[in-house]
Amino acid sequence: MPIRIYDKTSAGRRFSSVNLNSEVTKTTPEKSLLKPLGKTGGRNNSGKVTSRGRGGGAKRQYRMIDFKRVDRDGQEATVVGIEYDPNRTCHIALIQFADKAKRYILAPKGLTAGDKIVSHTTEAVEPKVGNSMPLKYIPTGLAIHSVELRPGKGAQICRSAGMYAQLMNKEGAYATIMLPSGEQRMVPVECRATIGEVGNADQQNVRWGKAGRMRHLGRRPITRGVAKSHNAHPLGGGSGRSKGNRPPCGPSGVLSKGGRTRNRRKHSTKLIIRRRVSKRYGQVK
Repeated sequence: MPIRIYDKTSAGRRFSSVNLNSEVTKTTPEKSLLKPLGKTGGRNNSGKVTSRGRGGGAKRQYRMIDFKRVDRDGQEATVVGIEYDPNRTCHIALIQFADKAKRYILAPKGLTAGDKIVSHTTEAVEPKVGNSMPLKYIPTGLAIHSVELRPGKGAQICRSAGMYAQLMNKEGAYATIMLPSGEQRMVPVECRATIGEVGNADQQNVRWGKAGRMRHLGRRPITRGVAKSHNAHPLGGGSGRSKGNRPPCGPSGVLSKGGRTRNRRKHSTKLIIRRRVSKRYGQVK
């Protein structure tokens, strides 16, 4: 049972659940692939808070993930083990090549210790879970993850737990993929992707149950806008709780619900065939 629910021995336990991380087979990280990870507290280089509600949390070390997988093309690697990564929702896999070189990759569903995987840029490899190759060599209809948007830039799409895209079609210099949100977009066929879906899909079923567990993740409390004074927030002030007949927003006036966040001037916007399906209104946005 990947998700465990304990007895209701306290208020914090009553609504909380724990991910058992049953896929994990290796408990200690590879020291050569670790580096320090600092904290910003939501502040930019000028010391100004640009992201509210961040600070504190447990100390972490960053695991250096190989999102490109180009320097070892054609070399078969063996999966040493599956590890927990505190910096992301999915698990990571430690792989080792014949010359004892080691790398971290995102662990797809079904990958276990002892499996053999390979990546290649110029040739097609066997389309099995964990193998990486350009989209032009991947059969249509397969589930893929760690998809590049520009050749050689590294994986950008479908990197969190349980995510995968479906390769729909290949025509000319572009391939069409279906994203988890329902959006369909074109990606150059030279971009690489990894076969399979990202593991640890049960992460979405975890209920944190109490504020303390969110503080461990570095999330601090945020005061409601209507509870502030009029000079601290657009929704503040007045007699009683009143939003002033305006939609919810942040302290700077930026809409917090339903506002568009995509930059429409980007070149990649032209490659979108069908927008995502809105969960709020049930229509394509």
